Amino acid sequence: MSAAATNGREPKELRDALYGLEIFAGLTEDQLDWLVSVSEPRVLADGEVLFRDGEEATRFHVLLSGGLVVTKVVDGREEVLTRHSTEEDGGAAEEHDGKPPAAHRFTGELPLLTEGSYVATAAASGPATTVVAYPKPVFFEMLTRCHGVAAVLLPVLAWRIKSSEVQARKRATVEALGTLAAGLAHELNNPAAAVARAAQELLPALERLTATACAWGAAATAAERTVMDRIAVELDELPPPGTTDPLAQADAEEEIADWAEGAGAERAGLLGSGAADLGLEADWLPQRLAGLAADRLPVALDHLAALLEARSLAAELRAAGPRISQLVAATRDYANLDRAPEQRFAVTEGLENTLVVLRAKLTGITIVRAYDPALPELTGYPGELNQVWTNLVDNAAEAMEGAGTLTLRVRAEGVCMVVEVTDTGRGIPEEVLPRIFEPFYTTKDVGKGTGLGLHLSYRIVTQRHHGSLTARSRPGETRMVVRLPLAPAAPAAPAAAAAG
Repeated sequence: MSAAATNGREPKELRDALYGLEIFAGLTEDQLDWLVSVSEPRVLADGEVLFRDGEEATRFHVLLSGGLVVTKVVDGREEVLTRHSTEEDGGAAEEHDGKPPAAHRFTGELPLLTEGSYVATAAASGPATTVVAYPKPVFFEMLTRCHGVAAVLLPVLAWRIKSSEVQARKRATVEALGTLAAGLAHELNNPAAAVARAAQELLPALERLTATACAWGAAATAAERTVMDRIAVELDELPPPGTTDPLAQADAEEEIADWAEGAGAERAGLLGSGAADLGLEADWLPQRLAGLAADRLPVALDHLAALLEARSLAAELRAAGPRISQLVAATRDYANLDRAPEQRFAVTEGLENTLVVLRAKLTGITIVRAYDPALPELTGYPGELNQVWTNLVDNAAEAMEGAGTLTLRVRAEGVCMVVEVTDTGRGIPEEVLPRIFEPFYTTKDVGKGTGLGLHLSYRIVTQRHHGSLTARSRPGETRMVVRLPLAPAAPAAPAAAAAG
């Protein structure tokens, strides 16, 4: 008894069902007889899985009745990629993106042709879903025996690859925006917190400064006020302290505070911390205040403590404001907002902005920049290239697992700009290296990668910018090399002009 009969369909019924499909409509009687003899019909319960993402591809599946839902887990979330349906209006929702009608009736051909695994999970949708499976050897024999099958299959295959790339670009855009938002939030946290703290403390500090200024002005003589004015000028002209020993700074702070407390100051600790932050030695203040009367020294020290506090808060605001502006500028440049799609740009700016955006992922990683001086500008699409830099740097960071060295090299080489991204991570296995730019190929665990990041990067570099993207790897060193032409590609000559 045939496999068809054992699964509830007589050979003639199966033959008629297959012949009614576009992919098999042009077959001869002998081809149909052979096709029925190698068919493996299967009835699926609602929700039953036909194949799973990551499993080795072993069969080509044809949908006879019912429907299939194709899903993929991305970043822990299950996303619906497409639906296949045999109902006349069942696929209406899928036709907005140009899905060919024949695409509803078969699945699984792509991983068979690429010698890979299934790139998504397919499950039955509805209580009466019937599929016919063809093992891998039979599928390839089908392509050679039945030439009409390839004529229907190849356009559908091309559409699926294009559709997957479009979905991947949309997903990459969302992921890039998410990465951008996360990186920006992380980087903005410190300066924003500094601004919030300084703003909260500034009003009480100004009140203390006003009160101590009044007290000092009432108590001091004209000569003593001159001494304090001279100290204020010196504080303004102090250069920023260099790198100091934290222990030495703590010792200086304690000595200054002890001296001020012994002189009767009420805010000796504040004075000690403010003076030590400026890099002042323990004897700096005593030398300059030596001529003040003992009963007026505490008032002078309290006024000086309030002055240092207000200036410290102002310095925090001055430092935090530009940092926020720099982050906003880097984000704008990274996203390429308010700019023409094609423009002149500096490659290193995109790399630096990418490092800013991915700073949180690069914690613990040493970054080495080897940029040749006087690099020329490029004409192209910096926003798209930023996606390339993000993919390469992100992959490098992941390979190093939080420890290692990331080296960015940029140089002009003949008529090309060469950008190298090198990491000291685990490396890419030799047998895997030739396939890393293939669509849907990934070495990551199921649900952690689409297999399209490097493929999209490859297309951006090669098709959009007419360059090249290559990889070399060994344990402890992986080097991704991007070559971009310095001059934009000349537009193709019109056919009429070429003929003339």
